Amino acid sequence: MTAPGAEPPVLVQYLVLRKDLSQAPFSWPAGAVVAQACHAATAALHLHRNHPHTAAYLEELGRMRKVVLELPQVQTGKDNKRTDKTNKTQNKTQGTKNQVPDETTLKELAETLQQKNIDHMLWLEQPENIATCIALRPYPKEEVSQYLKKFRLFK
Repeated sequence: MTAPGAEPPVLVQYLVLRKDLSQAPFSWPAGAVVAQACHAATAALHLHRNHPHTAAYLEELGRMRKVVLELPQVQTGKDNKRTDKTNKTQNKTQGTKNQVPDETTLKELAETLQQKNIDHMLWLEQPENIATCIALRPYPKEEVSQYLKKFRLFK
């Protein structure tokens, strides 16, 4: 809680969106990709509407802060390993054969957030059941930034 006379914490809603959806083989139009972030953000706010941070966030509509991040670019090679261009690490891909590396990365982030008790919504586009975006409920930046620092602003 905020001490009497102190400024309340700045609340931010973070979203992590799959940029690869706008590229081949998906080639979704920009509006469809943006809609995924909108769906996830709305769902996260609705699911966590009774949390004090969400209530405070929604009280001042003109002061809402959202940060939309993108997953790091991932390339796969013949050896079925993926290379993350931002941190140069290699990991074996996991998941079903229909998952693209960015979907796997998004699901891994969702698992981490779940393990750390960070309230979020993993949006699954239907009927394809494709994970497209994660939206956190509004949080003070310092509470969640450690889980999101490897992602960059969506371009």
